[in-house]
Amino acid sequence: MTKQEIINAAFKTWGRNLYKKTSLSMLAGELGVSKPALYRHFENKQALTAAMTEHFLDDFANSVRDDFQKANSAKDADEGIFIIIESIAGFFAGNVYALIFSIVNIYDRNLDGHSLLESLKSRKVDMGTLQHIINKKYFAETATVQMVYASLTFFMSNFHKMENSMKKNPSEKKINEIILIINNFISCGLGFSAENTALNFKKLEEKVEKTELNSKPEPFFEAVAQAVAEAGPWDVSMEMVAKRLGLSKSSLYGHFKNRKDMLRRLFIGEFKRIIEFARQGIGMSEDPAQQLYLGIFSIAVYLSSRPEILVAMSWIRTRRLDLGKPDKELEIFRLFEDVDIRQLQNSGEENKRRISHWILFLLINILTHPSMSDDSQKEKFSPCNSQKKHIRMLYKFITLGLGGFKR
Repeated sequence: MTKQEIINAAFKTWGRNLYKKTSLSMLAGELGVSKPALYRHFENKQALTAAMTEHFLDDFANSVRDDFQKANSAKDADEGIFIIIESIAGFFAGNVYALIFSIVNIYDRNLDGHSLLESLKSRKVDMGTLQHIINKKYFAETATVQMVYASLTFFMSNFHKMENSMKKNPSEKKINEIILIINNFISCGLGFSAENTALNFKKLEEKVEKTELNSKPEPFFEAVAQAVAEAGPWDVSMEMVAKRLGLSKSSLYGHFKNRKDMLRRLFIGEFKRIIEFARQGIGMSEDPAQQLYLGIFSIAVYLSSRPEILVAMSWIRTRRLDLGKPDKELEIFRLFEDVDIRQLQNSGEENKRRISHWILFLLINILTHPSMSDDSQKEKFSPCNSQKKHIRMLYKFITLGLGGFKR
C-alpha cells in the first residue's frame, strides 16, 4: 500500500459520504488494512488532508494550465471565457470526487482561499485570469466573477447528481452537453431582454420591506435552528437542543420522534414560511421580470430576519441532508413556478426545479459571503446596503448573464 493509494481511497471513501465523516477507521476499513498501517504513511488525519489538498491542486493545475494560457491570448473575450469554463467544467465532469473535495474544503471555506490561490499560482495557474478576460468586455467586479464560479460549481454538482456519477462515469456526450449549458447560463442567464430588466429596484425593495413577515416559529424550532447553525446539521444532537430549552433530552421525545424527525420538521416549516413570504412578494406585480426580483428579494429579507436559518441553509447549500422523502407540495426548488418566465415555459419540471435551486444557491452564497457582513445590521430585518447592491447584481446575472454587465 502506497501513500498515493491511501490518498486515492480517501477521496472516494470520504467523498461518498460528502465528508460528513472523515475517520481514519473508515478509511482503513475501505482499504482492508489496520488503522496503525495508515500511520506508517501519515501521522494523523490532518497530514492526510494536507496531502489530498496538494494532490488535488497538482491534478487541477496540470489539467487546466495550458487552457488558461490559451484563454489569456484569445483575441475575443467571450472565446477566452468559454475556454476557461470548458476547461474547469471538463476537469470536474470527469472527476466527481475532486468536485466534492473542492466544494467541501474550498468552496465552503474550510481551507484558506488566499493560500490556495498562491499555491495554484506557483503551479502556473492564475485564477484571476478569468476576471482579467471578463474585464475586457464586461464590468467584472469581484462579485460578478464569484457568480460565474458559483454557477459553474452548482451546475457541475447538479450534473453529477443527475448522472449518478459515483456509480458510473458520465459519457463524453453528456459532459459536452453540460459544458454548453453552463456556458449559456453564464453568457445569457435566463435570456431576458435588457429592456425588461431595467427595474426600479429601490421601489420594489421598499414594497417587500413594508410587508409583515410570516409568523415566528415555535420556541422549540427556534432552539433547533440555533443549534443547527452552531454545530451543523450532521453534528447537531437532541441534547444540544434540550440544553438550549432547559429541558431533559427525554422530554424532547414528546415533540420529536428522533433527530431526523426534528431536522425534517424544522426545515419543512422554514421552507413553507419562505415560500409563503416569497410568493407574497411575487404577487405584488404582474410583470414577470419584477416578480422574479420581488421573489428573490423577499427570500433575502426573510433570511436576514432569521440569521440562524441562513447559516443552517448555508450548511446544506452544497451538501445533501437526508430528511426522508421530500414533500413535493413544499418543494422550495419550485419556488418560482408562479413566475411566467417565457424561457422556461416549455421546459421540463426537473429543469424548472434546477433553475430555482440555482437562484437560491447564488443568493445564499451572496448573503453568507464574509465581505457581505455588516455589524451595524444585526438588529435589522432586511439586507444591508452592500447586500442590496449585490442582490441587484445577482438579478442581472440571473436574467442576462454576463450580457448584463457589458461595457
